[in-house]
Formats: sequence, structure tokens, C-alpha cells
Amino acid sequence: VQLQASGGGLVQAGGSLRLSCAASGRTFTEYVMGWFRQAPGKEREFVAVISWSGSNTDYADSVKGRFTISRDNAKNTVYLQMNSLKPEDTAVYYCAASVRFARKDSEYAYWGQGTQVTVSS
Repeated sequence: VQLQASGGGLVQAGGSLRLSCAASGRTFTEYVMGWFRQAPGKEREFVAVISWSGSNTDYADSVKGRFTISRDNAKNTVYLQMNSLKPEDTAVYYCAASVRFARKDSEYAYWGQGTQVTVSS
């Protein structure tokens, strides 16, 4: 499956962004979809994951209550709505596909190219 992430940009602290990840090439509903991020000088970290049906989600503690992951299987797209953004949310955000509902990035076989999110204070 091929993944194309978009929607990043520059936003002030307290603002919002919505990231999108469009999938192609395989049946989208076969995959659990996740979002990860990597800040400069830091390791890639888990952000959120959603099951193939959308009925189950999981979030990193650092984003819980501020970010919402969702998917539209008719559009082969997964979203990450990010509200109340903080400077520490600044990172390159990646979408990824897995056959397992997991937080570990090693469980994800397919990755998008990443989209930059910058939050200014």
C-alpha cells in the first residue's frame, strides 16, 4: 500500500491542524492505520492508532484529549485532527499501515513520506 501524508504547516500555539493520509494500492480496510512523529534529534514516537473499522483508537498520553484520529474507508484516508497545539508538538508526522493494532513502529510495514508540523510559541 502507498501512503501520502499532507496537511502540515506552521501554526501558533493553541491552534489547530488536520493531517490527512491517502492510501492506494491495496484494500485500505485490511490495515490498521497509525500516526507517528519525529522531532529533530529525537527518536520517532507513537502518536495515535485506529483499527480497520474505526471502532478502536489509542493515543499517546502526550496528545490524549487534544488529538483525534479518524478514517474514511470510502475515501481510503485517515486523518489526525490536532487541537490545542503546543510547541513540543513540532515534528515531522508520518502515517503508517499495519496488520496489527500496535504502538510499536516496528509493527508497521508501510510508511508515508511525512509532513512537517511547526508550532510557534
